[in-house]
Amino acid sequence: MTIIVAVPGTSEGPVALRAGIEEARSLGTDLVAVNLGIVELDVSDVDADVRITVVERTGRGDRDPVDAVLDQIDRRGATRLVIAVRRRSLVSKAVLGSVSQRLILNSPIPVLAVKAD
Repeated sequence: MTIIVAVPGTSEGPVALRAGIEEARSLGTDLVAVNLGIVELDVSDVDADVRITVVERTGRGDRDPVDAVLDQIDRRGATRLVIAVRRRSLVSKAVLGSVSQRLILNSPIPVLAVKAD
Protein backbone atom coordinates (compact mmCIF):
# COMPACT_ATOMS: atom_id res chain seq x y z
CA MET A 1 0.00 0.00 0.00
CA THR A 2 1.34 3.42 -0.95
CA ILE A 3 -0.06 6.89 -0.39
CA ILE A 4 0.59 9.58 -3.01
CA VAL A 5 0.44 13.24 -2.02
CA ALA A 6 0.36 16.02 -4.60
CA VAL A 7 2.38 18.93 -3.19
CA PRO A 8 1.89 22.20 -5.09
CA GLY A 9 4.30 25.09 -4.71
CA THR A 10 1.54 27.22 -3.18
CA SER A 11 0.19 27.70 0.33
CA GLU A 12 -1.74 24.44 -0.09
CA GLY A 13 1.51 22.46 -0.39
CA PRO A 14 2.38 22.19 3.31
CA VAL A 15 -1.26 21.39 4.15
CA ALA A 16 -1.30 18.52 1.65
CA LEU A 17 2.08 17.22 2.83
CA ARG A 18 1.03 17.23 6.51
CA ALA A 19 -2.19 15.39 5.64
CA GLY A 20 -0.28 12.85 3.54
CA ILE A 21 2.17 12.22 6.37
CA GLU A 22 -0.66 11.66 8.85
CA GLU A 23 -2.47 9.34 6.43
CA ALA A 24 0.67 7.28 5.82
CA ARG A 25 1.38 7.15 9.55
CA SER A 26 -2.16 6.04 10.42
CA LEU A 27 -2.11 3.31 7.77
CA GLY A 28 1.48 2.26 8.48
CA THR A 29 2.56 2.65 4.88
CA ASP A 30 4.99 4.60 2.77
CA LEU A 31 4.39 8.02 1.26
CA VAL A 32 5.33 9.36 -2.16
CA ALA A 33 5.30 13.16 -2.39
CA VAL A 34 4.96 14.44 -5.95
CA ASN A 35 6.43 17.93 -5.97
CA LEU A 36 4.37 20.13 -8.30
CA GLY A 37 6.31 23.27 -7.43
CA ILE A 38 9.43 24.69 -9.02
CA VAL A 39 11.53 24.65 -5.83
CA GLU A 40 12.98 21.42 -4.46
CA LEU A 41 10.74 19.93 -1.76
CA ASP A 42 12.37 19.77 1.67
CA VAL A 43 11.19 16.88 3.82
CA SER A 44 14.15 16.82 6.21
CA ASP A 45 11.89 17.53 9.20
CA VAL A 46 9.58 14.54 8.57
CA ASP A 47 9.75 12.01 11.41
CA ALA A 48 11.70 8.83 10.71
CA ASP A 49 8.61 6.68 11.32
CA VAL A 50 7.25 7.75 7.91
CA ARG A 51 9.00 6.37 4.85
CA ILE A 52 8.82 9.21 2.35
CA THR A 53 10.03 9.40 -1.24
CA VAL A 54 10.03 12.73 -3.06
CA VAL A 55 9.41 12.73 -6.80
CA GLU A 56 10.62 15.88 -8.50
CA ARG A 57 9.07 16.51 -11.90
CA THR A 58 11.69 16.01 -14.58
CA GLY A 59 9.59 16.19 -17.73
CA ARG A 60 9.37 19.06 -20.16
CA GLY A 61 8.71 22.45 -18.59
CA ASP A 62 5.15 22.38 -19.82
CA ARG A 63 4.32 18.89 -18.52
CA ASP A 64 0.86 18.72 -17.05
CA PRO A 65 1.03 18.33 -13.25
CA VAL A 66 -2.07 16.14 -13.28
CA ASP A 67 -0.33 13.71 -15.64
CA ALA A 68 2.72 13.69 -13.35
CA VAL A 69 0.59 12.65 -10.36
CA LEU A 70 -1.47 10.09 -12.31
CA ASP A 71 1.75 8.56 -13.69
CA GLN A 72 3.03 8.03 -10.14
CA ILE A 73 -0.27 6.44 -9.10
CA ASP A 74 0.06 3.91 -11.92
CA ARG A 75 3.79 3.38 -11.50
CA ARG A 76 3.69 2.78 -7.76
CA GLY A 77 0.38 0.96 -7.41
CA ALA A 78 -0.87 3.57 -4.96
CA THR A 79 -4.05 3.03 -2.99
CA ARG A 80 -4.89 6.62 -1.99
CA LEU A 81 -4.21 10.16 -3.21
CA VAL A 82 -4.00 13.13 -0.84
CA ILE A 83 -4.54 16.70 -2.10
CA ALA A 84 -5.30 20.09 -0.57
CA VAL A 85 -8.09 22.26 -1.94
CA ARG A 86 -9.13 25.86 -1.48
CA ARG A 87 -12.24 27.84 -2.25
CA ARG A 88 -12.24 29.42 -5.70
CA SER A 89 -14.46 32.10 -7.16
CA LEU A 90 -16.83 31.35 -10.03
CA VAL A 91 -14.68 33.44 -12.37
CA SER A 92 -11.50 31.55 -11.52
CA LYS A 93 -13.32 28.25 -12.00
CA ALA A 94 -14.51 29.33 -15.44
CA VAL A 95 -11.26 30.85 -16.65
CA LEU A 96 -8.57 28.74 -14.99
CA GLY A 97 -8.36 24.99 -14.67
CA SER A 98 -7.93 23.43 -11.26
CA VAL A 99 -5.30 20.76 -10.75
CA SER A 100 -7.14 19.57 -7.63
CA GLN A 101 -10.46 19.31 -9.45
CA ARG A 102 -8.91 17.39 -12.33
CA LEU A 103 -7.18 15.01 -9.91
CA ILE A 104 -10.44 14.34 -8.08
CA LEU A 105 -12.25 13.65 -11.34
CA ASN A 106 -9.52 11.56 -13.00
CA SER A 107 -7.95 9.64 -10.13
CA PRO A 108 -8.39 5.86 -10.40
CA ILE A 109 -8.04 5.58 -6.59
CA PRO A 110 -9.82 7.22 -3.63
CA VAL A 111 -8.86 10.86 -3.00
CA LEU A 112 -8.53 12.46 0.41
CA ALA A 113 -9.10 16.19 -0.12
CA VAL A 114 -8.15 18.40 2.82
CA LYS A 115 -9.23 22.00 3.06
CA ALA A 116 -6.48 24.59 3.11
CA ASP A 117 -7.32 27.65 5.22
